[in-house]
Amino acid sequence: MHCTREVTKDIIWVGGNDRRLALFENLFPIPDGVSYNSYVILDEKTAVMDTVDASITRQFIENVEHALGGRKLDYLVINHMEPDHCATIGELLRIHPELTLVGNEKTFRLISQFYDIDMEGRTLAVKEGDTLCLGKHTLHFVFAPMVHWPEVMMAYEESEKILFAADAFGSFGAHNGALFSDEVADAKAELPEMRRYYGNIVGKYGPQVQAVLKKAAGLDIAVICPLHGLIWRGDFGWVLEAYDKWSKYEPEEKSVVVFYASMYGDTQNAAEILAGMLAQEGVKGIRVYDVSKTHVSYLISEVFRCSHLVMAAPTYNNGLYPAMENLLTDMAALNLQNRTVGLIANGSWAPQSGKIMDAKLSAMKNMRVLDGTVTLRSSLKEEQTEELAALCRQIVESL
Repeated sequence: MHCTREVTKDIIWVGGNDRRLALFENLFPIPDGVSYNSYVILDEKTAVMDTVDASITRQFIENVEHALGGRKLDYLVINHMEPDHCATIGELLRIHPELTLVGNEKTFRLISQFYDIDMEGRTLAVKEGDTLCLGKHTLHFVFAPMVHWPEVMMAYEESEKILFAADAFGSFGAHNGALFSDEVADAKAELPEMRRYYGNIVGKYGPQVQAVLKKAAGLDIAVICPLHGLIWRGDFGWVLEAYDKWSKYEPEEKSVVVFYASMYGDTQNAAEILAGMLAQEGVKGIRVYDVSKTHVSYLISEVFRCSHLVMAAPTYNNGLYPAMENLLTDMAALNLQNRTVGLIANGSWAPQSGKIMDAKLSAMKNMRVLDGTVTLRSSLKEEQTEELAALCRQIVESL
């Protein structure tokens, strides 16, 4: 049985949800599942805009066939050749052997790497700025390399002012009935999962996202159709603003996130006391995380949110506690920059964690590490509370 929605009279959503998948890319927790968006355009020629993950093949095919209503399928436009959007290319070709695959040279190279599909005489290669006329609808192709794969492109439909945005402007989470941003009570409630999706999936490629945003600024966009998450219509200027900040590595908020690693609670104690001091000084939006307990994807999201970080960790085997080292490694891999950081180090006989954290942060771009690392010898002593207070003052003054 089909489950489709009209984006407009001639553009039909034919995607679906996977609520069973636990890890996106077998890496990122998705407790609320994930959506896969695909679209059919009905005109003199018909087109499907991207396909879906193998997990929802049956639903997708039923949706496409219902939307086509017995018509043949002329084109499959492949904006992004990642398997969660391309696993059903072969099935569509089996049902509609007459269809033409639309992509760029890198798209077709990736298809041949992933799948054994005979593409001879079945492809239409497009370049930046090319168009595809379907009748009343014309697709303009806007290339978006490394957002977040090298073959990525977007398609702008000029008559209805719709941007098919590939993986940009997407989010974790399955649809809960509502498909459009103006159908949910508060679209901005989606922001944390949008940020976590952006930061971990696309975050490394800020300059490339900036390049695409500049291209998009020249388009009159009424609707954004991403491959995951809500379809954006109505007031979505704040979504573009968020992408602009994230891709410039500018924080959303002037606030503090405290990350701690602690084996026996002593490093945690110092981190908790500092968080309380910051709150007493009027800092809003503080969050405190145990890096051993919280998946790193949520921690990365908070780095994108906050202007100031506190990192508190013990020495471990004369090195840095592994969970904190993992966070710092991920931050470096994602090109994170432009933050102010305070440090709390611990070590019972040879404290090294402060020096290691400082070195790793200093290797990142525009990371300001505050003076006066608070170094504990096993536990916080009463006479060291002034050191914490001094670190608190530095953070507050720099906010």
